[in-house]
Amino acid sequence: MNQLRFIEKLLEGASVEWKPLGEIGELVRGNGLPKTDFTETGVPAIHYGQIYTYYKLSAKITKSFVSEETASKLKKINWGDVIITNTSENFEDVGKALVYLGDRQAVTGGHATIFKPNRHILGKYFCYFSQTIEFTNQKRKYAKGTKVIDVSANDLAKIAIPIPCPENPERSLQIQTEIVRILDAFTELTTELTTELTTELTLRKKQYQYHRDQLLSFEEGEVEWKTLGEVATVGTGNHDTQDAIEDGKYIFYARGRLPLTLNVYDFDETAIITAGDGAGVGKVFHYAQGKYALHQRAYRIVPNEAMEPRFVYHYIASCFYTYIQKTSVNSSVTSLRRPMFLNFQIPVPSLSEQRHIVEILDKFDALTASISEGLPREIELRQKQYEYYRDMLFNFPKPEGMA
Repeated sequence: MNQLRFIEKLLEGASVEWKPLGEIGELVRGNGLPKTDFTETGVPAIHYGQIYTYYKLSAKITKSFVSEETASKLKKINWGDVIITNTSENFEDVGKALVYLGDRQAVTGGHATIFKPNRHILGKYFCYFSQTIEFTNQKRKYAKGTKVIDVSANDLAKIAIPIPCPENPERSLQIQTEIVRILDAFTELTTELTTELTTELTLRKKQYQYHRDQLLSFEEGEVEWKTLGEVATVGTGNHDTQDAIEDGKYIFYARGRLPLTLNVYDFDETAIITAGDGAGVGKVFHYAQGKYALHQRAYRIVPNEAMEPRFVYHYIASCFYTYIQKTSVNSSVTSLRRPMFLNFQIPVPSLSEQRHIVEILDKFDALTASISEGLPREIELRQKQYEYYRDMLFNFPKPEGMA
């Protein structure tokens, strides 16, 4: 059944009206709830950050509580109310919604809005719609800010929501309930499949790590050991993150997992890239080949002719983080200096043995780490399939202006 026929069958001739959120319920902006107010027990409380950190579409039991005194000063959430995030550093997390289904009245604080649905809409129906591309495109029009993105309660009220059969609220809720039922079932199935695949991926990673550790362990006297400074060039770039541009010609490796782009390049080589500070310290995120630009606090490791570059990549990915934790005087390493790289000990087996080890480890790496191969790709496809059918269920006819 194609998309149009499915929606027609679901509606059975009923009309659809796209109504502003403010017309189908009341929107109440929260008021201050610092995490320091949380207690072990008391009145159930939902901090706005938890909506996109801990919860999915609904919450029956909260993870946080506040005292009765604190609760008396906060906005109240009743069964069936929807809590919507107003702010985040990430645009994707603004407008995240969950419906509260707990037995007790709860509270929430600032940076979140409570949506109290009227008789025309189900809270969970709205929550599912808030995940769609259509909702994302609408909230993008109202998003303000750069470092912190904000969509106000007043602007949320302007976002149009498809309401089937608006002239008959009872029939409308029946259609919404059917959509929620389908998506609940599909969500459960997708979660089960993703859990199975994730479990399998975890096992494969453990298997990979076991074989990697075995292949990269050498008995004393079995191979020659040298410092990284003896077998590789180590240095940094000269760019800052703010230099990045969209759709640049060359890859720009900063300190994070996701590469950026620039229209200039610093190096044309094969290199291992790791962060010099920040959350990625000691971890290898990138294997550079060809022309690229580099952050001033990211390090490039360029092996010489005695080393197979992928062998160095695998060895550093396996052992460097442990090395810097042991050699640092601090319990938590936040910044690296060049001597820490230069003094790192690395085994130097023959080139033929290095290539044999690389051949084995690259196969495991492709299966467990590549987004285009193996189980990670399968998990991504299951999620995309879910998102496709979810958006299809909400692809109601739009008035001429919206279309």
